[in-house]
Amino acid sequence: MASSHRATRSSATGLLSGELKQRAWSALSWGAVVAVVALVAVFSVVPTAPHSSTALTGAEQYEKPQTLVAVSHVATPEVTRDSFEVIPGRVAFINSGTNYDWAKLVLDSAGWPVTDNNVTVITRWMRQENYIDTWWNRNNPLNNGWGSGGNSGLGSYPSLVVAAENAADALLTHPGYSEIRAAFARSAPTEVTEAAIWASPWASSHYANGSHWHYTPVPVVKAPPGAW
Repeated sequence: MASSHRATRSSATGLLSGELKQRAWSALSWGAVVAVVALVAVFSVVPTAPHSSTALTGAEQYEKPQTLVAVSHVATPEVTRDSFEVIPGRVAFINSGTNYDWAKLVLDSAGWPVTDNNVTVITRWMRQENYIDTWWNRNNPLNNGWGSGGNSGLGSYPSLVVAAENAADALLTHPGYSEIRAAFARSAPTEVTEAAIWASPWASSHYANGSHWHYTPVPVVKAPPGAW
């Protein structure tokens, strides 16, 4: 009876021990599964460093601190520039020596603006008084009687420079030329200045009140150097 009881207890104990072991293994298995799932989740979230297909350079492997040094005195190279000379207007006009330059010299001598309008009028005016190809005839392009020794305008000047100065002086002084100088002073439209010339006593014919006036472009013609 006692032996049977021990056998029964031993059997019961064995069953209990087996059941505990089975539960323990089952718990371990579930724990392992949970651990694996956790690892997978961690590695899927954390990004991995990219693998470069080329070797890293020294600058990429070692980042050295950079320093900036300020220099108080910097040597600047000496620059050689070409020299140039600014030629005053009057000298430039004389050196160029054309009929257009003489017109500019008259305007400059009178203190009037050297503009396209004013230069155009004077070159046209010169053409009315002398042939284009010999506009410097007697060094008197406008046949000016003022200071030339010829009241009819047929006198001469020692140079074209003197002629320009006398033309400016006559236009600035004579009361009959007031409308001409007013037009030149404000660089009026060419037709305004030309009408003032026709109405003035400069030419006794008054250029037939403009009917003898020519409007085609005046060619550029250079005077002989000795005329200046």
